[in-house]
Amino acid sequence: MTTLQRALADPPLPRLPQEADELLRSLDAPPRLAAHLRAVHDAARDLITWLRARHPAIAVDHEAVLFGAATHDIGKCLHPGELSGPGSAHEIDGHRLLLERGVPERLARFARTHASWTEEGTTLEDHLVSLADKVWKAKRVPGLEQLVVDRLAGAAPAWQVFMELDDLLTGIAEAADARLAFQNAYPAAGPSR
Repeated sequence: MTTLQRALADPPLPRLPQEADELLRSLDAPPRLAAHLRAVHDAARDLITWLRARHPAIAVDHEAVLFGAATHDIGKCLHPGELSGPGSAHEIDGHRLLLERGVPERLARFARTHASWTEEGTTLEDHLVSLADKVWKAKRVPGLEQLVVDRLAGAAPAWQVFMELDDLLTGIAEAADARLAFQNAYPAAGPSR
C-alpha cells in the first residue's frame, strides 16, 4: 500500500467521499494533503451533524459542504510548496483543476472560497467549509463564527445559536491534537509510494 493510499484509508478519521478520494488518487496527491483533507472533512461532518440535529429547517447543501471540505485545498497538488508554507495560488488553480476534471461549480467553488469568506456572494455552505478548515486544528476565527451565527439566527435567537455553536466548536477543537498528529504522520512532499 502506498503512502497516499494509507493517508486516504488509515483510521481513525472517516474516509472522504468517493469522488474526492478518486480525484486525489488520480492526481497522485501529496500524502499530507490527503491527510489534511480528511481532518477538515471530519470537522465538517461534525458541523453538518450538528446542523441536522439543531437546525433542521435551515436549508444547507450537506453534500456540497462535505465535498468542499474534502477538496478545498486540492490546488496544493499543483502548488505543493503551499502545504508547508504560505501562498494562495492553490485557491484559483484548485478551482480550475476541479472544473477541468468535470466537478460542477456548486462543488468546485470551495477551492476558491475557503479563504475568502467575507467576499460578497459567499453562502452558509462556504462559511461552513471555511469554519471546518479553521477549527479542525483548534483555530477560532470570531468574525467567521459570527457570519455562521448570523446566517442561523432566526431559526433560534442569536445568543442561543452563538452558545450552541461555541460549544460545538470547543468540542471539535478538543480533537485537534489527534487530527494534527494524523496529518503530520504523512510526508508533505516526495513520492507517495
